[in-house]
Amino acid sequence: MPWPGNGGVIRAASQDGPVLFRRRVPKYRIKGLLTFYKRVTAPTATLTHTAELLMEIELIEILDAIRRHAPFNSLEDEVLESLVSDIQVRYMRAGQTVLEAGQENEHLYFVRSGAIEVRLKSGELYARASEGELFGYTSLVRHAKSAYTVATIEDSLFYLIPSEWFARLRREYESCAEFFEHAEERRLRNALNQVRESNDVSLMTCHVSELFHRQPVIIDASANIREAAQAMAEEGVSSLLVMRDNRLAGIITDRDLRTRVIATGTDYDKPVTDIMTEDPVVLDYKDYAFTAMLTMMRHNIHHIPIFNKRELVGVVSVSDIIQYETHGGVYLIADLFKQTDVAGLREISSRLPQTFVRLVRADANSTAIGNAISRVGVAVIQRLLQLGEGQLGPPPVPYCFLALGSQAREEQTDKTDQDNAMILDDRFDAAKHDAYFESLAKFVCDGLNECGYDYCPGDIMSTNDRWRQPLAAWKKTFNEWINNPDGEALLSSSIFFDLRGVYGESRFADNLLDFICENTRDNKSFLAHMAYNATRRKPPLGFFRQFVMEKNGEHSQSFNLKDRGIAPVIDTVRVHALGRGSKKVNTFERLKDITKTSLLTGEKADDLIDALELIGMVRIRHQASQIEAGKYPDNYVQPESLSTFERRHLKDAFHIVSRMQESLKHRYTACKN
Repeated sequence: MPWPGNGGVIRAASQDGPVLFRRRVPKYRIKGLLTFYKRVTAPTATLTHTAELLMEIELIEILDAIRRHAPFNSLEDEVLESLVSDIQVRYMRAGQTVLEAGQENEHLYFVRSGAIEVRLKSGELYARASEGELFGYTSLVRHAKSAYTVATIEDSLFYLIPSEWFARLRREYESCAEFFEHAEERRLRNALNQVRESNDVSLMTCHVSELFHRQPVIIDASANIREAAQAMAEEGVSSLLVMRDNRLAGIITDRDLRTRVIATGTDYDKPVTDIMTEDPVVLDYKDYAFTAMLTMMRHNIHHIPIFNKRELVGVVSVSDIIQYETHGGVYLIADLFKQTDVAGLREISSRLPQTFVRLVRADANSTAIGNAISRVGVAVIQRLLQLGEGQLGPPPVPYCFLALGSQAREEQTDKTDQDNAMILDDRFDAAKHDAYFESLAKFVCDGLNECGYDYCPGDIMSTNDRWRQPLAAWKKTFNEWINNPDGEALLSSSIFFDLRGVYGESRFADNLLDFICENTRDNKSFLAHMAYNATRRKPPLGFFRQFVMEKNGEHSQSFNLKDRGIAPVIDTVRVHALGRGSKKVNTFERLKDITKTSLLTGEKADDLIDALELIGMVRIRHQASQIEAGKYPDNYVQPESLSTFERRHLKDAFHIVSRMQESLKHRYTACKN
């Protein structure tokens, strides 16, 4: 068996026969090993004695090889000598499989010589490793089967370190633990780089609930550190949730045990609350996987507790995300936050149409695509505000930046006109503070325009003084809209009833939503005006279920899927949601809220969901085709360009929307002032 390396060659033989052992040994080891050689070849040497000495030579060779590489180069000699005595050696020829995806793995692999490649289950190349590098640790961290297939691409020699040693190294030696944590971060970034040309959309479309497969391990706040460490060891987990009075009080991770206990010599009998991270960042189980990934990167954390309403349902770790396939949209958002000027943001934003097309061609539904594209737009806003504050200094009073319309509902497709506003703290003094916020709003809106989000033709932007007001002024404005409704005024202001705080003091947006819902719930006059406006835009369906098309102009013989298909659904659902006092903004979430009342049965809600999804599907496919053809995407579709399936089911969808509009009109019958 060949043994690559630099140095002399030691041959061992006995009086009984031929060469038994051949290994290359570093030059500085040769002098000491000559003693072994003399003893092995001595006339009195036995075969057993020779074999023992040769094994010792092999252990020295292994020791010398691993101590040159991280993380082993930080360990004491005594630890390394103990470790190498448990290492197995495996030689494999080029083209052989080391690990299969789905196979149990019990070793950390050190590549002594040769090279391997790691492939995803799909067969896609994920990574390569060569001499001095490690693999197999992800499955060991997760106590799970291998998620990848590993094969040799050269004749290779491996040192197999038992999983028990891997666990001990991570548990007892900070340098090793940090190495493997950083390795996971490197793998995460590698995954982001691998997906630039990928069509996989899993992180953009899957919820975090799909990333974990066990209940969270919890411990009461009255426990001590020793009990917490024992619980983590027994359960085989890298994090522990600390509860106080059935509420999440904090989180402990294996890194906390190393840095806050072992490294500092903290007494194990001290309360677990002394070392936990209080009030950890949490996510909802319906949040998307890429949201979890970005949250970890932004806060430099490795674990996030997941809630379903008020119930703890799991913990997502960096390892969970690494195991999951990723998509270029995640890379896009991550890259946005690295930019230091508007020019950089413009360049990254220019990739959004291609990301949109990849999502469509990967058969992601319109709901998932709307969420993904909206999140990209929000990321642009957030980075612009960070850059703006960097130039202007910190804000003189707190504020909340609002996204409005489709971006607030998380239902954007391709880039659209910008619609935004600002809520300022009630301590706002125009004479002292407005110059700052006017400059900040201009910086953001100009930047959005440069990034492809055109200025709003109706001037619904934070650069408009009317839409940059203190919270109290906003409440006064909404109070006027709601309690003194005017049909035409409400028609132009309906977009403000779809708002979401995307930066700054989100509690301002929450407070305003509370005020809106309190005033719109069962407000018959207001709802009647809103219902009237919601039924003004009719689906393009005439008698005998024929499409009604534009007769003149640029879009003759076509119909507008957004204005006459999607918007009527959004408007109808908005009225019902405001009538119920729902605080939801997304149309699908509003529908779920509405079904809890007598306003809309579950069956009718499902019909609207199906109609909206079908219309949305036709729309995004139409826009993706336009982008691929080098055209600017629009919402106008000609019936002859549609398949028989699309034409037939579009008529069904439009018919459902028409029926819902009629129902809406009859429900809200209050007189309009």
